[in-house]
Amino acid sequence: MILNFYKYQGTGNDFIIIDNRTITFPKNDIELITKLCDRHFGIGADGLILLENDAKTDFKMIYFNADGTETMCGNGGRCAVAFAKKLNLIDCKTTFTAFDGTHYAEIDNDIISLHMVDVNEININKDAVYAFTGTQHHVELVESLDNYPVFENGKKIRYSYDSPGANVNFTQQINTNTFRVRTYEKGVENETLACGTGVTAVAIAMYATKKTTEQLIKLPVEGGLLEVSFDEKNGKFSNIFLKGSAVCVFKGEIEL
Repeated sequence: MILNFYKYQGTGNDFIIIDNRTITFPKNDIELITKLCDRHFGIGADGLILLENDAKTDFKMIYFNADGTETMCGNGGRCAVAFAKKLNLIDCKTTFTAFDGTHYAEIDNDIISLHMVDVNEININKDAVYAFTGTQHHVELVESLDNYPVFENGKKIRYSYDSPGANVNFTQQINTNTFRVRTYEKGVENETLACGTGVTAVAIAMYATKKTTEQLIKLPVEGGLLEVSFDEKNGKFSNIFLKGSAVCVFKGEIEL
């Protein structure tokens, strides 16, 4: 069987994307998904995305981490929107279904603004903040992000949470509305160049802990720049948008 695929990246977070509207991809084959995402023996990616038909929205996005676990991915969602545009399924505005519900997005050239789920509960501890922004996130403020042991500490913290664990975001404040972020992602089990749900959690956490009063936050990541905007009322966050680039890298085929 020959599998046609596209490779997309959103600020360095990279994905294999497959048009699965004919429902031919064996999505229950976790071994195959992990093999395709393997950077030495497969195509190589942080995750794999299937685009399928949906009865109520423009399309359905099914996202798998590199280890085959299914979840929501913010940058993956933005790349899926760009892919749907490439397939002429949508124009410049869309709604689609994902693991955590329905999302709305807008396209401006290669910049995708993705509406994220509302955040109604945040756990603030002495040294960290926990929030669910489509998946589970731990946020921790540090002083020197360049030299911080993201992999070592991220792995340790990731497994300190009950199953399925949490992504771990380390952030350094640059100015009143800018926070640099590095993320250890569960399911990838490594640091990635960007994490969309992660920077969303960071922006909300920094506002909730009064590190900023801004509701438009710039978030430099290892792979570029993301922005998160939101509304807040009585500790609840809504109208949350994740904004950044989503680019097609190449198209290919692989024999399964």
